[in-house]
Amino acid sequence: MALFPRYFRMAAGCLALAASSIALAQQATKFPVISLNAGMYVIRAEVAARDAERQQGLMFREKMGANEGMVFLFEAPAGVCMWMKNTLIPLSVAFIDENGQIVNIEDMQPQTLDSHCARKPVRYALEMNQGWFKSKNIKPGMRIEGLPR
Repeated sequence: MALFPRYFRMAAGCLALAASSIALAQQATKFPVISLNAGMYVIRAEVAARDAERQQGLMFREKMGANEGMVFLFEAPAGVCMWMKNTLIPLSVAFIDENGQIVNIEDMQPQTLDSHCARKPVRYALEMNQGWFKSKNIKPGMRIEGLPR
């Protein structure tokens, strides 16, 4: 009888270890980093260019530096929507056309499934800490320089 509870404690311990390993693997995803310019501001942007990278995005991150973000690169201009499943920090997203011009900017709340969509087909989406664009007076119609092709 004493073996039975010990088995469950060991199994629970193994499950906890497996779960923490999965969470660590999700957080440990490394993306290439580039520098972008928004007016006089330099952004250190991780690049999500493949489907799996775009699906992972900034999920499970607990914080992001003041001028850090993630740029999502799409193969061709498309109708793009973003959401915040498993994303722990509030973000603002700028939808950007193939010429680097910001189409629209949307604020997104953590851990929600609300869709935030580009108003026309875009080639890029740039996620920054929520309020970053507003605090820098960066608005639709302005350009982001240094985007990957």
